[in-house]
Amino acid sequence: MMERTIEKTVKQFVTDDYRAAAVFEKYAIDFCCNGGKTLDEACRVNGVDPETVLLDLEDLRNDSGTEAFRPAEWDLDALADFIVNTHHRYVRRTLPVLVPHVEKVLSVHGQNHPELAGIAEHVYALATELTSHMQKEEMVLFPFIKAMVAAKTGQTQYNRPPFGSIRFPIAQMEAEHSSAGDSLSYLRTATQGYTPPADACTTFIITYRELAEFERDLHQHIHLENNILFPRAIALEQSF
Repeated sequence: MMERTIEKTVKQFVTDDYRAAAVFEKYAIDFCCNGGKTLDEACRVNGVDPETVLLDLEDLRNDSGTEAFRPAEWDLDALADFIVNTHHRYVRRTLPVLVPHVEKVLSVHGQNHPELAGIAEHVYALATELTSHMQKEEMVLFPFIKAMVAAKTGQTQYNRPPFGSIRFPIAQMEAEHSSAGDSLSYLRTATQGYTPPADACTTFIITYRELAEFERDLHQHIHLENNILFPRAIALEQSF
C-alpha cells in the first residue's frame, strides 16, 4: 500500500507501484535521475501542489486494475534481460526514425523556429551517448550482474571483476544517465512540453509526439536501473 506522505521519495512511489510513473509524468516530475527527492521537494521544484499529486497517486489504490508489474521483486538477471529486451530494443528501434524526423523538421522549419537547432543537437547527443551506453551495459555490466546471480545460486563460482567493484561501472552509468536526463529536461523546455507550434506540419507534430514517447520510455528505463537494478546489484556484490 502506498504511504500517504509527502516525505516519501519520488523513486520509492514508482518502485512500490510502477503506475505512479504516469502520475509523475503528468506533472513533469523526474522520478529517475532525481528520484531521490521527497514528493514535497519535487513538487516545490516544479511549482506543483503536493496534495494534488497525492490525490492522483491515491487514485491508483482505488483502481482494481493491476499492479502486477513489480520489477523490484524480480531476480536481477531477469530484470537485466527485461531492460535489454524492452528498453534497449525500443531505443534501437526508435532512433533511426526519430533522428531523420528531427533533421527534416529542422531543415523545413528551422528558419522560423530557431529552437529546433538546439533540439536537434540534444537529440544527436542522446543518440550517440545511448548507443555507447547500452553497449557497455550489455557487454560488461549486465553480464557481471548475471554472473553474480549464477554464483549466488550455486551454479558457478564467484570471480571478482577486473574493474575491482561493480560500483565503478555503475557510477559511470549513473553519470551518463544524468547527462541523458539533462538532455531530456532541455527538450521538454525547448518544445514547451512537446507542444507543436500553430504552423507545425504533420511531420513536426509527429516528431514532437515521438519525442514525448521517447522521454517517457527513457524515464522508465533509467528508473529501473538507477533505483532498482543498480542498488540491488551493489548489495549482491557485498554479500560475497
